[in-house]
Amino acid sequence: MSKLVEINFDGIIGPSHNYAGLSVGNIASSTNAGETAYPREAALQGIAKMRHNLGLGLAQGFFMPLGRPNIGWLESLGTTIDGSEPHLRAASFSASSMWAANAATVSPAPDAPDGKCHLTVANLQTMPHRSHEWPGTLAQLQMAFANREYFAVHAPVPSPFGDEGAANHMRLCSTHDAAGVEIFVYGKSGGPFPARQHIEASKAVARIHGLGLDRVIFAQQAEIAIAAGAFHNDVVAVANERVLFTHEQAFEQPEAVYDAIRKRMPDAEIVIVPASNIGLEDAIKSYLFNAQLVTLPGGDGMALILPTEARDNDAVWNYLTELVAGNGPIRQLCPVDVRQSMANGGGPACLRLRVVADPATVDRRFMATPEKLDQIAAVVEKNWPEAISPDQLSDPALVTTVTTARTRLLEICGLSALDD
Repeated sequence: MSKLVEINFDGIIGPSHNYAGLSVGNIASSTNAGETAYPREAALQGIAKMRHNLGLGLAQGFFMPLGRPNIGWLESLGTTIDGSEPHLRAASFSASSMWAANAATVSPAPDAPDGKCHLTVANLQTMPHRSHEWPGTLAQLQMAFANREYFAVHAPVPSPFGDEGAANHMRLCSTHDAAGVEIFVYGKSGGPFPARQHIEASKAVARIHGLGLDRVIFAQQAEIAIAAGAFHNDVVAVANERVLFTHEQAFEQPEAVYDAIRKRMPDAEIVIVPASNIGLEDAIKSYLFNAQLVTLPGGDGMALILPTEARDNDAVWNYLTELVAGNGPIRQLCPVDVRQSMANGGGPACLRLRVVADPATVDRRFMATPEKLDQIAAVVEKNWPEAISPDQLSDPALVTTVTTARTRLLEICGLSALDD
């Protein structure tokens, strides 16, 4: 009998990490466009977060950075790394696969009629710099979850239906190994920024995973939240087991969403943060909701693993301090430093994909241990560029540096088969 637990798979931040400002509607990405990025520091921050989670007793995995620059993608556009226009060159260098929450949508085995964990890789077709990620991500998912007795890995939903993966998907359940209610959050265009998750894609994923309509909720993200810079639902809401932690303005019709949740899961606990306490601007700036809401081993309640930016925001931190002092389900606050990721628009939750599975059924090469993280950190410290400024993207030497760095990481992890 397999033992199902939640495993967080973090994307290792790649050696081409830079601030090109490619993500329209992502406030942090736009604000820091053109600044110097620090790939080595970024990757080490991500590794430190994984170490922190292991220290809490949580199961932890990781994904490799994708091969960058994506020469094949440029060739499909009839150009080369030397001859491409600056915006295409920048898109080919993008290290955005680090945000593993966009890797796929995951339905655990207890939710699926065939008793398998289903993963559908996201197509990310809305943004050019992310639209060429899915083949490399699919290859990793097929390798990590190759055991067909326990997993079914699916190709992406076809365009033009945009699918951005688990960043727009939540699951409520009594425990991780019990059947749950899956919430697919979609957007509608009409404001200043594009809605990245289409309802057609969400419904398609639910059908592909075989989910019954009585266990699924389709909820529209609030247009005001998208306009404020909540480009994914996980910037304004997060769920774990029976708890939904959400901003008051996360959903277009919040009461209808709450009623649907209570109908399907009467013991669900919905923690609503009023806009009068924390406005959308502070919520998005601090990435309060882009936290990992996790169940602590040993019956110690739940913890929020959140960025240090949330601690630095007085309104956010005062609210959270009062929240954990109460008798609610969230009992612990764990700030982590992921500032390099935050400056490009991704917090702790962006960096991970949640998969409920027995760790023994996952390819061990993708599972983290303290020793393996030490090995990965050593490769990063030796091979990752210390800094990348915008003008370096046209430097041929950078191509060699980032390509060699990734090759060394694949070798140390026994994953050279993923080398492009």
